[in-house]
Parts: sequence; C-alpha cells; structure tokens
Amino acid sequence: MAELRPLADDLPPESQALATALRNLFDGLGISVRRYAARRRRDPGALSRYLNGNRVPPWEVVMDLLTDLAEHSGRPVTPELIEHLRGLHNSAVGAGGSPRHAAELLAQQLADADRTSRRSTARGDVLEEALLDRSHRIADLEVRLSQLEGEWAAERVRADRLEAEWGDARRLRRERDRLTAEVAQLTADLADAQQCREEAEARCALLERQLEIVERNAANPSSSLAAPPAGLRKALPRILIVDDQQPNILALTAVLANLDQELVVASSGRAALKALLDHDDFAVILLDVQMPEMDGYETAAHIKRRRRTRDIPIIFLTAMSANAEHSARGYAAGAVDYIGKPFDPWALRAKVAVFTDLFLERRHNRRSETDRAHQAG
Repeated sequence: MAELRPLADDLPPESQALATALRNLFDGLGISVRRYAARRRRDPGALSRYLNGNRVPPWEVVMDLLTDLAEHSGRPVTPELIEHLRGLHNSAVGAGGSPRHAAELLAQQLADADRTSRRSTARGDVLEEALLDRSHRIADLEVRLSQLEGEWAAERVRADRLEAEWGDARRLRRERDRLTAEVAQLTADLADAQQCREEAEARCALLERQLEIVERNAANPSSSLAAPPAGLRKALPRILIVDDQQPNILALTAVLANLDQELVVASSGRAALKALLDHDDFAVILLDVQMPEMDGYETAAHIKRRRRTRDIPIIFLTAMSANAEHSARGYAAGAVDYIGKPFDPWALRAKVAVFTDLFLERRHNRRSETDRAHQAG
C-alpha cells in the first residue's frame, strides 16, 4: 500500500487532526507517496499509513517532512508551525498508546542515548590526544629550562651571554605556564566527557531493559509487566507518585494499578518529603516538575541531600517540552529519566518495571548476605 485514501470515519479525533495536517504539508511537495518514500529511504506502506492516520509517525518523520517542504518552497518553517504540529503529535501519541508504539519510542530514546555516548567517547579521545601532546611539550620545556638554569649556575664568567639567554628562559616559562593551564582545562573537559559517556551508557542500559520488557509484552499481551520471580516477592515494592493535579494522579494510578506494587500518592513536594520520612524503601519516585511552592527540581534536591533517600531513582514527569535544556536540568537534579506529558502508558510501565526489578534484586541480595553472615557467625 503506497497511496492516500480518504480518512476513515472511525479514526480518533487526535489521529485525524494530525493526519490532516501532515496531508496538507505533503500536498505542498507535489509528488507521489512512493517517490517521497524512495527519497527518504522509507517504506512506502508505512508512510502511507502515517498520512492515512492509521499509525502515529515518529517525530523525526514530521521534521523530515517540514525540512523537505521548506527546501521545496524556499521559505523557512516558522516556530509556530513546529509547535502546532508538536501539540498535534503529542495528542495523537497520548490517544494511541500501544506496545508497538512504546517500543518505537523507547528505541528512539535508546538511539539518542547511544549517540550521546558515542559523541562523548569521540570527544574524550580527542581530549586525551591533546592532553598527551601538551604533557610532552611541557616535559620538553622542563628539560630545556633545566639545561639553561644549569649553565647559568655553573658558568658565572659568561654572565653577559647567559643574561640574553635567560630572557629566553623567561619566555619558555611563560609558554610552559600557558600549556600547564591548557592541560588543566583539557583534564577538566576530559572528565566531563567521561562522566557524560558513563551517564549515557547507564541510560542505554536502562532503556535496553525497558525496551526488552515492552517487546516481550508486545509478543505476549496477556503477560504482566514487571512480574518479579516468586522468590523476590515477599513484600510489594512501593512507588511514590508526586503530582498536585488530581486528574494526573488518577491517570498514573490507572496505568500502574495492576502491577505488583504498592502506590503511595503525594500532592505536593512537602507531602512527598513527609512520605519519605515514614518510608524510605521506595523502588522509584514519579515526580511532577511544575508544582506550586516547591517544584520538582527543588523536591529532588531535598531527596538527594538525605542520606537515607538519595539513592532512590527519580523519574520526572512534565507537561513542558522535553528538550535538551529541560532534560539536562532534570538529570543534573539527580533524575534517572525525564518524560514529557502526555506520556505513553506502555513506555511508563516499562520504565517503572525496570526499577522495580532492580529494587527487588537489591533487597534479595541484601537478605542473602545477611543470612550468610548469620550462618558464618
């Protein structure tokens, strides 16, 4: 199938609105679906389903279409049009969540994290080479300085000639000091690149586990997400949900209600901190960013300052756009993930399932170590 058909009457309103907008953009190119699919190296049938409203396309497909339209018309795409399409796309995603779409969403996040890791690795290699070069040059300057200073101390009779050479020594000292400052900066940049790579690798590992859970349940829809082994299920893990909007709390509890977890709800940052005083054995915290009095970032800072709660993973949920600036601020505040609203229910369940499994594994390992210690004693 590689053609445009009339939009079906039973399409959800969100999917129909997005498909209509994409069709209007595509008509501006003046080419067939098959020809455009060949240009972008995409499957014609999949592209046709996107334009017919049968499937929600990945955001990169929408951006590719905007880029091609701008090139064809010779006019740049306005930020207002991009935000309008982003809103239609988010609405269609929220209305059409499915295991398959969740897998595509997590695969895209995994690709982004992998790209960050590879870029950090490449940047680290360049910085290491520059650092090695500066270190060698400093060593060479140190040898030359030692030679000049030795001659100055041993041959006082040649003071006039050495006086001129001592001017060269001062110049060499300045060059050495400049290179030493560059080495310090390169060392700091290298540490930042290595930390970025480690964080990206950690996100890759989490996203791979989340993707595995979604794909497994897509193949077997009747199975339950995050069903831990029987030996690890002595007590239900707790999940803390923090949001000041009751509809959001109802939506989150509905998504997570049938998992093997105890859901604890807090309607503010202060209520969340009080709940953490009562219980510190939460598997994960779902934390809204935009809240009155104490927002999500400030709440996360308080949680990370407490020794008993600083290791509890935090997933930020926000209605703000999940761009690089906001997600970077979320990770800097100590979050392990950053999800924009409306969220895909399958993706959220998979993320919570991973941290629940990790929590149960750690608890099981601690009990095993305690039992072995008692037996040894």
